[in-house]
Amino acid sequence: MPQIKSHPCFLTPKALKPDCPLFVFLPGMDGTGQLFRSQTAGLETGFDIRCLAIPANDLTNWDVLADKVVGLIEAEIKQDPQRSVYLCGESFGGCLAIKVALRAPQLFERLILVNPASSISRRSWIYFGIPLTKIVPESFYQFGSLVGLPVLAALGRIAPEDRQALIEAVQMVPQKTAVWRLSLLKDFDVENIELHRIGQPVLIVAGGSDRLLPSVTEAERLAESLPNVQIAVLPESGHACLLEKDVNLYEIMKACKFLPSQSKRSHTLDRSNNQLVTSPT
Repeated sequence: MPQIKSHPCFLTPKALKPDCPLFVFLPGMDGTGQLFRSQTAGLETGFDIRCLAIPANDLTNWDVLADKVVGLIEAEIKQDPQRSVYLCGESFGGCLAIKVALRAPQLFERLILVNPASSISRRSWIYFGIPLTKIVPESFYQFGSLVGLPVLAALGRIAPEDRQALIEAVQMVPQKTAVWRLSLLKDFDVENIELHRIGQPVLIVAGGSDRLLPSVTEAERLAESLPNVQIAVLPESGHACLLEKDVNLYEIMKACKFLPSQSKRSHTLDRSNNQLVTSPT
């Protein structure tokens, strides 16, 4: 994949598949898009993949970011406006995906949210720690980022090469940018009535052992407002679950009948007993 440019752009795998549905991935706080590489091999079976990359010095707000993503997607489907688009966002990218889906719902066939960070306000130690991140020395910030990795990810479930990629991605985010993106998450607020406007099928993937955010609880909360949703809980997975060697997003989507070649029927959370769809890991 090419290097990140001076503005948000799509990273593209070597093999393009213009005849397949477009799969757009919006990354977490690192913004690099590079950490999605462990999932591309499986997804390339049925999708043409694009990963959003946000420059390390980008300090734009939700609205500007959402507009830029919409513009990038519209450019991709310009030759075939009827092309199916799957939008997937992880953590920070999950919040961005919600903003994008609300901004241009006509573009998307399905939406996938992986441990969306919309619950950050319910983690008081993160919420109130954001102001402290602004004032600590840069060296302490870098050290703290590494010390916090066991909270961010279930490191024992991640292959060594992907663990190293995670470390490098975390270290690439400057302190000023981290503070800005955390402030965006702190201020992220979407009304229930807005979520109800997302009529496309939505799959929420939640790490059952997420130590950073209450992802399962947040999935259930979002599901109360999303009209066409199912939840896949990965019992042993942490926050950065897509890096884990036993997690295969394509297989999860297949198990949940969320692939283009599978049934088009709606998959709805059973609200009578709050049943969760649990996919094998």
